[in-house]
Amino acid sequence: MLIFRAFSALLSYPGEEMRRALPEIAGVIGASPLVAAREREELARLIGEIGQGDLLAAEERYVDLFDRGRALSLHLFEHLHGDGRDRGAAMVELKELYAAAGFELTASELPDYLPVVLEYLSLRDMEEARELLADCSAILASICRSLLARQSRYAAVLQALLVIAGEKPLDAGKVAPVRERHDALDRDWVEQPAFADAAGDRPAV
Repeated sequence: MLIFRAFSALLSYPGEEMRRALPEIAGVIGASPLVAAREREELARLIGEIGQGDLLAAEERYVDLFDRGRALSLHLFEHLHGDGRDRGAAMVELKELYAAAGFELTASELPDYLPVVLEYLSLRDMEEARELLADCSAILASICRSLLARQSRYAAVLQALLVIAGEKPLDAGKVAPVRERHDALDRDWVEQPAFADAAGDRPAV
């Protein structure tokens, strides 16, 4: 199912090759009966945003959004397990699911990375796709809510996935916007100092 491959591409790092494929991605989305009219319009706006301006600006927007905090992480199990031991076990189970279907990861990404999951679903039937998306719908909704709070057009991809999973899209009007400092990481990602002085005080930074 090409629609999941299109969604995977939209959530991936917007390099030069990806941006060249945007017209093709737009065509797949426009022709898919799985995408409702409202989501299709929002996805078209996202595609326009990714393609506008110079390449470096698009890459910086992506990194600033997805690589600065746990709330917007595209690694699904991080939302459930953080960096705990259970996350590793869950990823092993997901890799076994891929292997049982005859697929082996060739990229450097972890198996719970949402674009990887969507790439896998593009090779499976709709029943399995809907079942897997429904299983992680709470995580998808959480990421979507964080994107809506930041007024990001990337929320359109998560909204479309929720609809395919059989869930209602989130009401953007009920999500309070947030304004974050661009030089601040989520508190969950701020590492504690590795050493303290003899008195137990943390070193000044």
